[in-house]
Amino acid sequence: MTNMPETRGTLTQNRPLADLTWLRVGGPADWFFQPADEADLAAFLAALDPAFPVFPMGVGSNLIVRDGGLRAVVIRLGRGFNSIEIQGDRVIAGAAALDAHVARKSAEAGRDLTFLRTIPGSIGGAVRMNAGCYGSYVADVLEEVRIVTRDGRIETLPASALNLRYRQSDLPEGAVLVSATFRAPDGNPLALQEKMEDQLAKRDASQPTKERSAGSTFRNPVGHSSTGRADDSHELKAWKVIDDAGMRGARIGGAQMSVMHSNFMINAGGATAADLENLGEDVRKKVFQNSGITLEWEIMRVGEPAAEKQ
Repeated sequence: MTNMPETRGTLTQNRPLADLTWLRVGGPADWFFQPADEADLAAFLAALDPAFPVFPMGVGSNLIVRDGGLRAVVIRLGRGFNSIEIQGDRVIAGAAALDAHVARKSAEAGRDLTFLRTIPGSIGGAVRMNAGCYGSYVADVLEEVRIVTRDGRIETLPASALNLRYRQSDLPEGAVLVSATFRAPDGNPLALQEKMEDQLAKRDASQPTKERSAGSTFRNPVGHSSTGRADDSHELKAWKVIDDAGMRGARIGGAQMSVMHSNFMINAGGATAADLENLGEDVRKKVFQNSGITLEWEIMRVGEPAAEKQ
């Protein structure tokens, strides 16, 4: 057993993770750390054996933890990391602040981050995934981020250092993002509120928001004359190629591609992580056979299958 550093936060061994993910699946983390604050996190990482893997976890909205769990220290930021400050046209949000809360609080102050309102999850995940919808992305408004490096240093990085692109970013290995600063366009608070209500209504009419899902399962395919650059076209929708392959409503065990929106995978009851991942791979195979398109996972999958746990 690895000796763990002293902390002021909460450190738990063999913590099940299923209840912390939106899909409600997954085995335990070897260790689960909830730091009290930034200084506690920095001291912990500085003292932790450099060979010990670290996995920063948000609110689990875009995550499948495999049934065997994670051989790592899972770090989950909580109350000490969810502040939202507005200074002029800048919005400074803790990594644990929910995207929806940041959108709402910004709108009240006449700052337009409305695209975040319907994105499930927290700011740390939104930055890491360069989250976006309605044609707006984190990359359009992000100014800088504050991170704690794997060896415990606190650093500020400009947005350009993250190389933000479609659903991806480059953060240093093992680094934990603790806050993000956005430069938000101004807007009329009432108009911004109406815009968000309209977006929510559209989302609820087209997505299975009452089900256990993890948002979009696959990224929209890039255009066939793909450059892979940020300006590449994503006009082709994942749900369309899934439908064309006859996979809307497809099911393995308790895992199902939603009948309401075929790019949403849901835990229809009793699914294992293996059910969900196998269904996703089945969809990828059928789509490739049908259209020659290789779908890329948008949901992050981590950990070990159940059979491999010693």
